[in-house]
Amino acid sequence: MSDLDDHQTLHRLLGGYLLGGLDETDTERLDAHLAECAECRTELDRLSPVPEMLQRMPDARHLGGGAALAVSPAARPSSQNIETLLSRMRAEKFKETRVNRARWLAVAAVTLVAAAGVTYGIFTNTTPPDDGPLAQPTASVQLIDARFQPAPGSGLTGDAKLTPKAWGVEVSLDVSRISGNGPFLCLVRNRSGQTEQAAVWGDTPTGEAKLTGASSTKATDVDAILITDRDGKVLGTATV
Repeated sequence: MSDLDDHQTLHRLLGGYLLGGLDETDTERLDAHLAECAECRTELDRLSPVPEMLQRMPDARHLGGGAALAVSPAARPSSQNIETLLSRMRAEKFKETRVNRARWLAVAAVTLVAAAGVTYGIFTNTTPPDDGPLAQPTASVQLIDARFQPAPGSGLTGDAKLTPKAWGVEVSLDVSRISGNGPFLCLVRNRSGQTEQAAVWGDTPTGEAKLTGASSTKATDVDAILITDRDGKVLGTATV
């Protein structure tokens, strides 16, 4: 089998990889392939919300002739490896974006210098044109800082920082003394009591975690940030 054929075969297994439907051999093959293939890591990132979306469907338990659909984070193989691969892919995309932005700024700077010279030649010793009222400066983004309160029997401590975005909210976690069975979930609860997963991560030897997640919930509608274990047990709550 050629490298191209092998790539296409493994590419088609990504859905089963996320849903926990592959055997150990195929999972290990795909783990190794994802470590080397940027295209498949990008596709994995695109598909990563699918398991949660399927789980949230009202009739998810009745798909496939009444059989329950295993899409919980605990059912996915190599959850820590998936997060590592996605973090690597996002870092690569972020680096590429920064490089492209730096090139754009360099071109823009040259253009502005040239434009400034032309403008100076046109408006020297003349009255500047009236462009109407000055535009108001854009307000800076207001960060929201919330401290975690541990649930009974939990020693979890730390905080969550929320950054409002046009599409929802970015959640940055810095927590320690995490106990229980991973993978652990960060949930955003809105003021109606509904929750949406913002991040998931595996067990950490030190019981500490620093990571960033995201939710489509608007910052103004966030009631609290929750951290749970894989069984849904709440370990800590940060009320906003």
